[in-house]
Amino acid sequence: MQVPKDALVHIVDDDAGVRDALSWLLRSRRLLSEGFDSAEAFDARLQAGFVPTQASCLLLDVRMPGMSGLELFDQLVARGLHQALPVIFLTGHADVPTAVDAVKRGAFDFCEKPFSDNALVDRIEQALLQSARTLAAQQHDALLRTRLTELTERERDVMRLVVEGMPNKLIADQLEISVRTVEVHRARVFDKMEVKSAVELANLLRGL
Repeated sequence: MQVPKDALVHIVDDDAGVRDALSWLLRSRRLLSEGFDSAEAFDARLQAGFVPTQASCLLLDVRMPGMSGLELFDQLVARGLHQALPVIFLTGHADVPTAVDAVKRGAFDFCEKPFSDNALVDRIEQALLQSARTLAAQQHDALLRTRLTELTERERDVMRLVVEGMPNKLIADQLEISVRTVEVHRARVFDKMEVKSAVELANLLRGL
């Protein structure tokens, strides 16, 4: 899997020089970026309802005036966004223990200043790939839930018993309908869920 061409790196650092240097570094690797001069600036976007729709990650300074990087990270975790928007903390030496703790709580990684350009970009690309996989899984689940809403109540009853491995005759007996009616509902379920077998259907629904 390759990093999508529209992948975006959000840079949150109060130091304009750091933001500019990171932006230049990312451009040299053909990665898009946008900068924020404070955690509050990015948090305002969250408060406005921002959710990532393209592969993204966040380069986040730990210590900034006002809201800290850790406080912003807590906001992301509270909204369940830290998988779709992986966070790489940029830390000074004194902040390493704090950054390690953040990784244990779900941050993607941390990079100690001064950092190796190549090592940092490699981790950014890995974070963007995680984001892309997370977004794809979320879109897949949303599509499945949409398909499920299109099933009638009787079709859902039949689907549940099909997934449990029941043959049509037993399903008919349990639901007090004819075998032919079961066959019709079963075919409609397979068609709406876009599967060809009970095993495929069970695998599709696993994890929802």
